Amino acid sequence: MQSWSEVDVPSVPGDGPPLRLYDTADRQVRPVAPGGTATMYVCGITPYDATHLGHAATYLTFDLVNRMWRDAGLEVHYVQNVTDVDDPLFERAARDNEDWMVLGMRETALFREDMEALRVIPPRDYIGAVESVNEVVEFVEKLVASGAAYVVDDAEYPDVYFRADATEQFGYESGYDRATMETFFAERGGDPDRPGKRDPLDALVWRTVRPGEPSWPSPFGAGRPGWHIECAAIALNRIGTGFDVQGGGSDLMFPHHEFSAAHAESVAPGRRFARHYVHTGMVGLDGEKMSKSKGNLVFVSKLRCQQVDPAAIRLGLLADHYRTDREWTDAVLDTAHERLARWRAAAALTAGPSAEDTVARLRQHLADDLDTPKAIDAVDGWAVRALEHGGSDTTAPGLFADAVDALLGISLH
Repeated sequence: MQSWSEVDVPSVPGDGPPLRLYDTADRQVRPVAPGGTATMYVCGITPYDATHLGHAATYLTFDLVNRMWRDAGLEVHYVQNVTDVDDPLFERAARDNEDWMVLGMRETALFREDMEALRVIPPRDYIGAVESVNEVVEFVEKLVASGAAYVVDDAEYPDVYFRADATEQFGYESGYDRATMETFFAERGGDPDRPGKRDPLDALVWRTVRPGEPSWPSPFGAGRPGWHIECAAIALNRIGTGFDVQGGGSDLMFPHHEFSAAHAESVAPGRRFARHYVHTGMVGLDGEKMSKSKGNLVFVSKLRCQQVDPAAIRLGLLADHYRTDREWTDAVLDTAHERLARWRAAAALTAGPSAEDTVARLRQHLADDLDTPKAIDAVDGWAVRALEHGGSDTTAPGLFADAVDALLGISLH
């Protein structure tokens, strides 16, 4: 699947401290220590709606990780999927009397446009579920052969399920107790009451074809992949097990990320699927969580159609720490516009105070679990000093602009 255009990232002299991130599984901030190539997998959209601000906040977070690694001189292998075969997509297409493939292609194209406008560095591998079906079938065969998955006793729909107890460490990523798992499993796409399952938490890995649904051949009968195994297969076949960062929103922690890890770990026992699990907070609107059911989603594409500067959207979403649940309001966007104008005015000066200390502080704060509020304060401080008091360093405005671009992804030109 086609990704979006590359982003020109300036090179900034000097270096900063190594990146440290909060690991969901370990419940603490700890160093991320990639080898020569840093590897990251971030779960992509289900394309029945394009990019709302919750999506954008997540992808901006991992764009900062990407930028920090690149600033440290690392090569980055970033993988992202598109769940272009799933129930929500079919339901939306049926509601609108539209072909599900056309809907998915259109919304994926819009997502790419949004990411490009927000200056998100594209993944090296951008993979749709449709194009990875053969990989999933091969994976399911391994799971069944090892006893980690089984076919339910159902003559009409002999679906294949993964055993929640197939790995001894199941549950380590989220840390949830059984009751919490059962609640979230039922709320987030699971089917605990499916007859024939051995455990209500067992997760679907291959769904036998139902009337009106697309299907692909497999040894278990025609059907389509389950949700969690799609990501596990795509990641394993491109960056392997033990990659550096798996990322997504906090709502993916369970069951999606927990089961993706378990699927992979059941065929590679004793190894963590990812060395670091990183999750972002949720974005609310005027005091309420944004959700499709409430109909209060704010879409990046609609803001762009209203002539909102994408850099202001990016800056508004970075104003709070990535792990916090935060609000999107008119005031947040107004503040972002004011801050962006101030930074651009400072970058346009012919001279200013030395910016080297500001760049060092910017790197330091971002390296400390992506502390964007402190990083933004450091940038604000230089911009205010430059505009109010001037300076004699003719290289400072350029260094300031390059650092803000390279590390925060915000162009000041």
